[in-house]
Amino acid sequence: MRRRVFTKDHEAFRATVRDFVAEQVVPHYADWERQGHVPRELYRKLGDLGVFGINVPEEYGGAGVTDFTYQTVIREECGRAGVGFGAESVHTCLVLPYLLEFGSEAQKKRWLPGFLSGETMTAIAMTEPGTGSDLAGIATRARLSDDGTHYVLNGAKTFITGGAQADLILVVCRTSAYDPADRRGGLSILCVDTTSEGFAVGRKLDKIGLRAQDTAELSFTDVKVPVADLLGEEGSAFTYLTHNLAVERLAAAIGAYANAAGAIGLAQEYVSGRQVFGKLVAAFQNTKFVLAECATEVAAAQSLVDRALEEHAAGELTPADAARAKLFCTEVAGRVIDKCLQLHGGYGYMLEYPIARLYADTRVNRIYAGTSEVMKTIIAKDLGL
Repeated sequence: MRRRVFTKDHEAFRATVRDFVAEQVVPHYADWERQGHVPRELYRKLGDLGVFGINVPEEYGGAGVTDFTYQTVIREECGRAGVGFGAESVHTCLVLPYLLEFGSEAQKKRWLPGFLSGETMTAIAMTEPGTGSDLAGIATRARLSDDGTHYVLNGAKTFITGGAQADLILVVCRTSAYDPADRRGGLSILCVDTTSEGFAVGRKLDKIGLRAQDTAELSFTDVKVPVADLLGEEGSAFTYLTHNLAVERLAAAIGAYANAAGAIGLAQEYVSGRQVFGKLVAAFQNTKFVLAECATEVAAAQSLVDRALEEHAAGELTPADAARAKLFCTEVAGRVIDKCLQLHGGYGYMLEYPIARLYADTRVNRIYAGTSEVMKTIIAKDLGL
């Protein structure tokens, strides 16, 4: 189907990203997976390429693009090659919206130059060992000092993407006592410099997939955070999180759809060159039917993503519609990539084949940014149920 969300500028950018992936990422990706993270140099190269500045306003040195179309190009090209840019998507798709929407002018001037260049990498720390999708249950606490100059932060976070390499981490914490009658109140976001005394990176978590993307446990022991590093207003974090989770879920939907589309390309290439029983795998009716089914599902996911992109660009993407996009695209990706792996036979289970990587990488999409079950709950509420 003809797409209307991309222009000639997008396609020129796509060619640049495709070349970058082929030259700078694919040859080294297996090594990065073994070491559990991408090199910091990759982030600086992405900064030079302009990737981190796409959605940053021009007054701070960025391109001033206000929609996610260029981000979609990046996800599609990474999915096409079966690779990723480490924690880049967290840096640009998750953290940046918080800084732009809720950061003060002084904070933007202080942090965005390093953000753009890749010298200052960021992460966001919400999840805790006992708190996953239930953000209202966050227990990490920050107490305002007696002289009112800083907060004293204590607690632990887990499953933090990019946490091991981050220079600045947005930490969601409780700045007032827990109130059972208002579980969502009292939460704030503190921007923590990872060179701060008392901050520590714990275990680097060994995941099924996304193995070139560092994921870590973090701890905060009497970490002093200047009041100037409070993001937005104290006690307003839950509102901020609710607002930005729609964007996060759109990003997850885009990534899932892009991986599914990439899997079809990989499967087509494989079956067109592999022979079984004296003929190409592509010649079997089952192969044709499976790929036809996959292509149809991906086309539907693409249409939903494109519509969501348009709604986001217009400032009209609702949390429920973002949940619909995430639920549908992540479930489609799971089905499609599984079928495409099956077409590879035994080779599909070998990590030297990109399809195996996509299979493992995509599984978490139905968990992070809110599980599929949470998405269904949000959608059901939107239906008045």
